[in-house]
Amino acid sequence: MTRPVFQSALSRRAVLTGGAALGALAFSSGWQRALAAPLLTVESLTLDVNGKAAKVFAVKGPSGEGLFAKEGDRLTGAVLNASQSPAVMHWHGQIFAPPDQDLARPNGGELAPGGIDQVDFRLTPGTHWMHSHTLSEQQLLAAPLVTREADAGDVQDVVVMLHDFSFRSPEEILAELGGANAHGGHGGHGMGQQMQGMPGMAMPGMDHSGHGMGGMGAGPGAGMGAAMQGGGMQGGGMMVHANDVAYDAFLANRRTLADPEVVQVEKGGRVRLRIINGGTATAFFITVPGLKATCIAVDGTPCAPLVADAFPLAQGQRIDLLVEIPAGGGAFPVLAQVEASPRRTGFVLATAGAAIARLGETADRPQGLLDLAFEGRLSALNPLPARRADKVFPIMLGEEPGYRWTINGRIHGEDVPFSVQQGERVEMTFLNPTGMSHPMHLHGHHFQVVGIGGRRFAGALRDTVMVPPHTPVTIAFDAGQRGEWFLHCHHLYHMATGMMAVVKVA
Repeated sequence: MTRPVFQSALSRRAVLTGGAALGALAFSSGWQRALAAPLLTVESLTLDVNGKAAKVFAVKGPSGEGLFAKEGDRLTGAVLNASQSPAVMHWHGQIFAPPDQDLARPNGGELAPGGIDQVDFRLTPGTHWMHSHTLSEQQLLAAPLVTREADAGDVQDVVVMLHDFSFRSPEEILAELGGANAHGGHGGHGMGQQMQGMPGMAMPGMDHSGHGMGGMGAGPGAGMGAAMQGGGMQGGGMMVHANDVAYDAFLANRRTLADPEVVQVEKGGRVRLRIINGGTATAFFITVPGLKATCIAVDGTPCAPLVADAFPLAQGQRIDLLVEIPAGGGAFPVLAQVEASPRRTGFVLATAGAAIARLGETADRPQGLLDLAFEGRLSALNPLPARRADKVFPIMLGEEPGYRWTINGRIHGEDVPFSVQQGERVEMTFLNPTGMSHPMHLHGHHFQVVGIGGRRFAGALRDTVMVPPHTPVTIAFDAGQRGEWFLHCHHLYHMATGMMAVVKVA
């Protein structure tokens, strides 16, 4: 069986504080015993980006950045914060992690510099990741947390993390946007009161047991969807846009296309690209020129195989693409182009001896905005069992002056929890009249996309779904472990300025 690849060549481009440089991820049946303690270490790192040094972070496992395990393994051991900054770690996509083992939780703590935490939970199969739940995520405090599926087969796994990068601090970026960290704010107002007067809207907590899933009737908010769709201009005249942060570079495994990673592959071999969008404010389109790429999983869960020319990837999302290398070999770029921009990053798959052409960091033409065309074609291999929803929640995503982003008119700290009972089927319909898309992520759960606009269907299983302006998106999930779970936008600066709420499972 081939080894997974995550070889960002930081051994010659980075200097770690108190440790070796990052290297290839380990893959062995006894990986959790390969390192005495700690199992994971958050470290400070000086990274060279286009000839200039920047202070960032890394999350190191037994044999390099991140962890690569096999289905059935547990994440068991100590997490050490060896950096000089507090860490609030989130195990993104891990549905078996207890609420009290995820520092990114309501009323949760943070791992102080020099602090140690203990974790012990069964890993969720698939392509997942771990990252800071504070502004330090912008400084690359993130790493893969990939658990190889038992039925993955004889393929070469290539794990790739995408990042948007700035030499400015995240605090500077937030100030440039005109926002302030709103976590823990008080005094809700605005859309929450407006929604109470909106005819036909089910309010949070309302029993709606007559509503089904999987193409059975129109979902909540379908009527509003018709009014919200169409065009790039809102009723108030606001243009739909992306990329509100000006970045200095875009990285694939911490490298730019000026010096891309080259992954050696075999002639005639099969490669599974496990691509993680660790970008804080950037969505990408993934292309593999010269090769046929088939999507076989999204957000770590298998889907019906789907071929496309370009694959949209919102912040926090993951995609697994299967490609076959021609028997004659060659060099094949894997490109991640920023939405609504010609800028791009990527890496290269190459067989031994293949000539590698220089790749420009700017494409010939810009990509468009992410939409839901690809999402609407996806379907889960193992969908949720069909049943009626016990609770239905409309969720209005809002934007207020001062770069204040809201859920149902409230910022985090003002929000009223969405209360559900363990085992209940829950549906949420996201309504977005703002000028930007919002990748909405639910902690501790995987959900199924069951509605786009007025169309009901049995879509993909995910933990993060893009909600573009003017088009309602409906998700369904069965309430999991008891506790409080964050629901938030995965655009870091939208979350930081308020777009986060709590789902409380009793």
